[in-house]
Amino acid sequence: MSGASLRRYLPFATSTLQARLQYRSDLFVSLLIKVVSTAVVVFLWRAVITQSPGQSLGGYDAAAITTYLVAAQLLTLLHTSGAGEGTAQEIVEGNIAVSLVRPVSYPITRAFMALPVVLAEFLLVGIPLVVLFSLVFSPYAPSPTGVALFTLAAIPSVVIAFTVQLLVGVSALITTNTWGVNMVVNSLVVFLSGALVPLDLLPRPVAAVASALPFQSMVDGPVRLLLERFDGIGEAGLILLRQAGWAALMVVLSALVWRAALRRIEVLGG
Repeated sequence: MSGASLRRYLPFATSTLQARLQYRSDLFVSLLIKVVSTAVVVFLWRAVITQSPGQSLGGYDAAAITTYLVAAQLLTLLHTSGAGEGTAQEIVEGNIAVSLVRPVSYPITRAFMALPVVLAEFLLVGIPLVVLFSLVFSPYAPSPTGVALFTLAAIPSVVIAFTVQLLVGVSALITTNTWGVNMVVNSLVVFLSGALVPLDLLPRPVAAVASALPFQSMVDGPVRLLLERFDGIGEAGLILLRQAGWAALMVVLSALVWRAALRRIEVLGG
């Protein structure tokens, strides 16, 4: 994308950031909700592990499972861009017509609108979350290598999450209410990505299915890199390569679906 093309999308990013920062109470509520939800899963899993033989389950002790769950919650926070809800609302209300007459790509516009939301959530909600749980508990401290790999893996993770949400939003062309679709997809993502249960602890057939889907690259893959649960740099490279492959495939899929969706859009009224 050239510099001139990039400048077309920057106003969307800046306006979204300004709107997000204007409602600071939303960020506080988001932090509160995330702290409570994270605390629930952390206390639950720590209780399960401390009652397990050797106080370990699937290679996770209490410290490691705490780091896993906090990192997983951080990633799910970065996945909350609002792209699906925004797209669905524009389609249902007919405002998509205004967006389509602009000399910009709608999916790319949505990506630029999602970026400041992700950054704001990370800086104002994610970092306080990590600091709080690091002070309250004694989590496993990742190495600099693990943190670097996790940071690198977070990029395709966010890309995959964005495309999934965009596809959910486009489903508004089929059903005028995407609430049900969103609930089903979110439930599948939470379970199959490893955000709620580490894939290593799932039954092998279920873990095999989850590993064959893109959702695994959203949470389980990055957190495995963070905890260095891989056999050498070769396997770490394969995890990153799989993530990049799924991200590229999902971008292509969402572009094809969007192109097909344009032929179905009808806006009535005047």
